[in-house]
Amino acid sequence: MDGSNHDPAVHALAARAAAAIVAAFEDYNDTFRSITQRAQRRFEMREWQLGQRDAVERIELYDHRVERCLAGLVGMLGRHIAEEATWGAAQAEFSRLIADRPDHQFYATFFNSLTRKVFATIGVNPAVEFVAEHDELQQGSVPVVQISLQDGLTAGLEFLLASLPWAAQLNDATRSARFVAGEIQGVLNIRGLLPQLTHLEVLEPVFYRATRAFVVGRISGGDWSFPLVIACAHPESGIVADTVMISDYELRPLFGFSRSYFHADLAVVEPVVRWLCSIMPGKPVDELYTVLGRAKQGKTERYRSLFRHLAASTDQFLHAEGIPGMVMVVFTLNSSELVFKVIRDHFAYPKTSSREEVMEKYRFVFRHDRVGRLVDAQEFRRLRFPRRRFAPELLDELLNSAANTCRLDGDDLIIDLCYLERRLKPLDVYLREAEPAAARRAIRDYGQAIRDLALSNVFPGDLLLKNFGVSRHGRVIFYDYDELCLVTECRFRDLPAPRDDDDELRAEPWFYVGPDDVFPAQFLEFLGLRGELRDEFLQYHAALLDADYWRRLKAAHAAEEHLEIVPYQRRQISHILAAP
Repeated sequence: MDGSNHDPAVHALAARAAAAIVAAFEDYNDTFRSITQRAQRRFEMREWQLGQRDAVERIELYDHRVERCLAGLVGMLGRHIAEEATWGAAQAEFSRLIADRPDHQFYATFFNSLTRKVFATIGVNPAVEFVAEHDELQQGSVPVVQISLQDGLTAGLEFLLASLPWAAQLNDATRSARFVAGEIQGVLNIRGLLPQLTHLEVLEPVFYRATRAFVVGRISGGDWSFPLVIACAHPESGIVADTVMISDYELRPLFGFSRSYFHADLAVVEPVVRWLCSIMPGKPVDELYTVLGRAKQGKTERYRSLFRHLAASTDQFLHAEGIPGMVMVVFTLNSSELVFKVIRDHFAYPKTSSREEVMEKYRFVFRHDRVGRLVDAQEFRRLRFPRRRFAPELLDELLNSAANTCRLDGDDLIIDLCYLERRLKPLDVYLREAEPAAARRAIRDYGQAIRDLALSNVFPGDLLLKNFGVSRHGRVIFYDYDELCLVTECRFRDLPAPRDDDDELRAEPWFYVGPDDVFPAQFLEFLGLRGELRDEFLQYHAALLDADYWRRLKAAHAAEEHLEIVPYQRRQISHILAAP
């Protein structure tokens, strides 16, 4: 400290800075909500391409506004910009200004984003950062509508559908209400609970994502309740109720870490997050903030959750399960559901990507529609961990293979750049351990994952099974991004026929192969599938081996055609009853 904290002029300057930061965050928040509110129009008008652009604009908004605010503060604070005393005074005034504001933890995260840039903070610096209490109560109420079902379930659902903002565009409201009622009755009848059903509760804001609108709520009776999500689609014939979800088992993937962010206009977010936790018990709070589009708050919550877990556990970080990667050192705690990925200093042959290119792939995934098939990888910088929490062989690899990123500082390990993802079972490991029926289902879903990614204009590049993982719900998800590219960037070629026996026996191709050339006919040989798994893949996904299939997709993307990816499966009652 240089003593400037006693200077009234500096205090006045810090107060101005605090007020400017509050105003900057509120401007950001207003713009965030303005973009979010467009989602209703996009759904009503079937403006799918514009909706995708809105999603990217909203994702990029936070960093843009932080940089703009910081530029203004540099001009305002001058030489005081890098003084902890000035920021400490600004923090105290900022805390006073936001004390009565709903979602004030969002303001605090915005403030922290600024100080971390100014001071390149390693770990946490409480002198210039907010360190929130985990159970700190926030202001605001949950915007819900309570609907009595005393006149019957169908009548209650008709009332609900009539209250939706695009009710006039429903193709057949009565039919949709009957469909939803039938789905609910089917589940409750099996459980013997239908006679006890008394009311329906739904969140007022509609949740939009891509081509779907979701009404989120719960049904209750007696001492029980079940979550309820009504998914609505908008084909050219008009809006319809498309499917119904009535279990935690179904909702978790919908609000999961492989999905793009919802656009739901929430005046206050924190109470809604708590409400969502009540219908999905145990769902990580950080994932809910993130899936609601508050990615920076989701990162903050994940960071705090991680270090609370470290304080309450004793196990060491170990290499993650599966084949070691050529690009990343990947590690985890057995007691945690997270994996940590650090870029190596040098990549083994045949990898040719640069560090910056790998980082750009992860930025691309952050902005792109993940369609339930790409893990949301959060980028963290300048993390500080106790050295003793790392197994010796892992610590040695980090310090030698990632020396540009990892270093020791006394008894701590500093990691300058790290990606955090939810942990998945590597697909190749899963197939070795799973029962035959489960392995066949996984191979079918592996093929579907490739199809879904292709429909979103993503080609994984490296299709090896080890680069895909299996979630606890049995969904196959891609998580290795260093060779990922757009379908429209690839040149899909038929495999030339050999000219003679010598060509057929050559280890290397006898024809020219360009850097963007892809030969789908070689996929199956490359993957090494054998026996039943090979047959299963061919039965359901032989089209993926046809270059024409990929060329047609490429042409559709180039023409900016909308290619539908249904974000859920039809509800299966057997799955619901089997779910814990």
